[in-house]
Amino acid sequence: MPKTVQIRDIDDSVYEALRVRAAEFGLSVPEYLRQEAQRLATRPTVSEWLDRTRRRGSAPSSLEAIAALDEIRGPRPE
Repeated sequence: MPKTVQIRDIDDSVYEALRVRAAEFGLSVPEYLRQEAQRLATRPTVSEWLDRTRRRGSAPSSLEAIAALDEIRGPRPE
């Protein structure tokens, strides 16, 4: 069941910026905020992102990348 969220005491300059951004997409401010809230809710938190990044392991060094490319390309012409 959908929920209603109300935000109070938004500065006029903030609301104007939201109105302009919403208009750029052809949306009302509530629809723009609804979409932004959905996008925000689906993104991982910083903690989740860091955990996921740590599990990937380290990236190859520049020397390892060059060696791999040399292996793929074969010997250099003289």
